[in-house]
Amino acid sequence: MRAGFGILLLVAALACPLGLRATTLPDACGDDKVRFDVKTQKNQPAPAAPDRASAQIVFIENFEYVGGFCVDCKVTTRVGVDGAWAGANYGNSYFVYTVPAGEHHLCVDWQSSLGALKKKVGLASLNAEAGKVYYYQTRVRIEYYESDKRTENHLDLALLDPDEGGYLVKIDPLAAATPKK
Repeated sequence: MRAGFGILLLVAALACPLGLRATTLPDACGDDKVRFDVKTQKNQPAPAAPDRASAQIVFIENFEYVGGFCVDCKVTTRVGVDGAWAGANYGNSYFVYTVPAGEHHLCVDWQSSLGALKKKVGLASLNAEAGKVYYYQTRVRIEYYESDKRTENHLDLALLDPDEGGYLVKIDPLAAATPKK
């Protein structure tokens, strides 16, 4: 009996840190309590080039819904840089963030109160060079399978080719995010 209880305690002790990690955001993100309202603005001029001492990161969200019928299916993704939220996107949109030259850690997550979606996080690191522009795409894909009424949700963060990033900025609306009070 004593051996069985000891094994049970060991399993419980090992499971607890894993459970905490699943709901804790990585260091590159911001405070999970911060939520954003995002408004988008179409036909905005291209962002101005960064100054010589800084680099620019353009964060672009690409949202795709596959299968079934969905009304106003858009997702808000928060973007963190070096442990603080830099802004957010909603649907197919973008925003620009300026950083000093050097190493930076990027994070995107699905702004949601649902446990399964809160675990969706994309991470990247960047050694930014002064005067350069970097385009990162947050890919959000929701797949609905009618046959078994199942949904799969995907989120990732990837560096884009500058030509592709520049094109997406031309066709997508600019996102303006403000923290909710």
